Amino acid sequence: MKNLLIKADNIVGLEYLLYEKNMKDSIDLVYIDPPYATGGNFTITNGRATTISNSKNGDIAYTDTLKGADFIEFLRERLLLLRELLSAQGAIYLHIDYKIGHYVKVMMDEVFGVDNFRNDITRIKCNPKNFDRVGYGNIKDMILFYTKSSHPIWNEPREKYLEKDFEKLFPKTDKQGRRYATVPIHAPGETENGKSNQPFKGILPPAGRHWRTDVETLEEWDKEGLIEWSSTGNPRKIIYADEREGKRVQDIWEYKDPQYPTYPTEKNAEMLDLIIKTSSNKDSIVLDCFCGSGTTLKAAQINNRQWIGIDQSEYAIKATIGKLETIERNLFETKAEYHLVEIEKNKISHNFQKQRCTQKNVEQSG
Repeated sequence: MKNLLIKADNIVGLEYLLYEKNMKDSIDLVYIDPPYATGGNFTITNGRATTISNSKNGDIAYTDTLKGADFIEFLRERLLLLRELLSAQGAIYLHIDYKIGHYVKVMMDEVFGVDNFRNDITRIKCNPKNFDRVGYGNIKDMILFYTKSSHPIWNEPREKYLEKDFEKLFPKTDKQGRRYATVPIHAPGETENGKSNQPFKGILPPAGRHWRTDVETLEEWDKEGLIEWSSTGNPRKIIYADEREGKRVQDIWEYKDPQYPTYPTEKNAEMLDLIIKTSSNKDSIVLDCFCGSGTTLKAAQINNRQWIGIDQSEYAIKATIGKLETIERNLFETKAEYHLVEIEKNKISHNFQKQRCTQKNVEQSG
C-alpha cells in the first residue's frame, strides 16, 4: 500500500478507506488528537499558530464549536468506523483533555469494550502555571489507550535508568562493585500439581504462594550465585542493574508541547515515536484522521511504518506536507512518498454511496 494523505472531512475519509479501499481490519495503530469541545477557534496569525482565540485575530485553522452530547456523538461516529478499520491486533490512542475526557472514556468503553481498555495515560503538557483562579493549576491532559482484542501488538517500551534510579532501585553492591537488587522467588497463588510447588533446598513456598519457576531452574540460579540467602534462610533472586535494558514505562508521561508550533495543538514528536514503536510493527499501517501538522505521519515514516493521514483543513495539509518534506534532509531517513487524495462529499463514487447507505441501514436496524 502507498502512504495516503487525504484532504476530506474525516468521516468521509474513513468511509472511503472502509468502503472504497476495502481496508476493514487493516489498520494496526490509530492515534488521534481530536478537538476538545472548547467552543472556540484555533487560528494561525502571520504564519504562527496560536491557542484558542477569536477568528478576527488570524486565519482559522479549524473550529472547535461542538460541545457536550453533540461532541460525544461526533466522536462516536468516527470511532465506530475506526473500530471496523482496526485489525485484530490493533490499538487506538485518543488524546483528549481533562474537561471532556471522562465522558469520552465512558463512550469508548461502549465502542471498544471495557475489557479492551488498557490505560488512562496522564501526559504532562507544560510547565506549572500561576493563573489566579479557584482550582489547581492544570499541567496535564490524558490519552485513552484501547485495543481491539486481548492480543494486540506490544513491543515493551523501556526507559533508560537515571543515576538516582540506580541508587533507589538497585541499593546493594556485590564484591565486584556491581549494583543489584533482590526480588522474591515466589508469587501469589497455590498450585497442586507441577514443578512450582515442590521443595527447594528443603523449603516449600509460603502458604498461598508458589515458586515463580520450576525447582530445577532455582537450583541452577543457586549454583550460579544468583540466589541471595538472608540470615533467616529466606532465598531471593539477584537482579543486576547492568543486565537490565531499562525501566518499564509507566502511565505518567512528560512530553511537553512544542514551544513554537507550526499548527495549533501540535504534539510532541518523541511521544508519537514511543507510541508507534510500542503498538505497531514495521509492516503496520498507522492512521491519524485528525492529522493536524503531520507529527504522527512523520514519526510513522521515520520508523518505517506505512501511514494514512486525514484532515479537512487546508492549513493542516500544508503543514503536514511541509513536515514530511523535512525528512528527506535527514541523510539517515528515506523521502516520504505518498498519494494526496481530495474527497468532496458530493463527489464520492456510486459504489461508495451504496455501501455507505447499506451500512447505515444495518446500524439503524440493529
